[in-house]
Amino acid sequence: MRTDSSANTASSATKHSVRKAVIPAAGLGTRFIPATKAMPKEMLPVVDKPAIQYVVEEAVRAGLENVLMITGRNKRPLEDHFDGVPLLEQTLEKKGDHERLADVRRASELADIHYLRQGDAKGLGHAVLRGKLYVGGEPFAVLLGDDLIDEQDELLSRMIEVQAATGGSVVALIEVDPSEVSSYGCADIQAVEGEDYVKINELVEKPQPADAPSNLAIIGRYVLHPAVFDVLEETGPGRGGEIQLTDALQTLANSDAEGGGVYGVVFRGNRYDTGDKLSYLKAVVKLASERDDLGPDLRAWLKDFVQSGV
Repeated sequence: MRTDSSANTASSATKHSVRKAVIPAAGLGTRFIPATKAMPKEMLPVVDKPAIQYVVEEAVRAGLENVLMITGRNKRPLEDHFDGVPLLEQTLEKKGDHERLADVRRASELADIHYLRQGDAKGLGHAVLRGKLYVGGEPFAVLLGDDLIDEQDELLSRMIEVQAATGGSVVALIEVDPSEVSSYGCADIQAVEGEDYVKINELVEKPQPADAPSNLAIIGRYVLHPAVFDVLEETGPGRGGEIQLTDALQTLANSDAEGGGVYGVVFRGNRYDTGDKLSYLKAVVKLASERDDLGPDLRAWLKDFVQSGV
């Protein structure tokens, strides 16, 4: 691993603080069929909130209150969830159920959320490109709805800081078992002297373990320079016949132009892949066990359940 003593000078685009988030949410959720036959995978409940609400809340905690969701067919429940529900609110108010009333209103008051259809399902890169007019010439965040980051762990805010410092684009990385790298995009990195982030030399989409440059995998958090849009417009279909965001980032990693350079923040906190059944169940159990209203009883039951061997 080489050492790079300097990062790119921050570009003019980074004079804008990151204000906008793009959340691709057009996937079919085939891994959760039949549950997702008629319900978007993003609406699967994690304890008592849909997974997508955790993602929007994460964006808001990082100061991003302008959100664009890239959606597709059968995604109307996403819009309904973040909209007001006057009849339900009136009913709860008449009952004096102020706690549930606050929960209902919280979703509709979280952020300024807009929706745009992806149209043809041409991959993540295409979904991000659909946000070009909304984002404009500013750096922006991309949050994938399958990844939940524990609210106790800082990630997105740190990525925004790194983007401002480098003027490039930033990806989130985690260490995975080498046998799992074929499920991710993987990174070849070099250290940046005196910093806690790394510089990306190469990105490989879903390599075989023998071909992977490392066991550092890209997860669903990005803070991107708007130069990525021009690159995506010129990026042809890659792996799986789709326009891969990873391919566009590889081009930027090799670029010395404004907005060039890709950096990584290695995340060591709690992350759950809600697109995977086992990881989804772990998220539900862990988040429920940490709650004051559910945790004590759930932890006691889990202890008895494990000890019983049932």
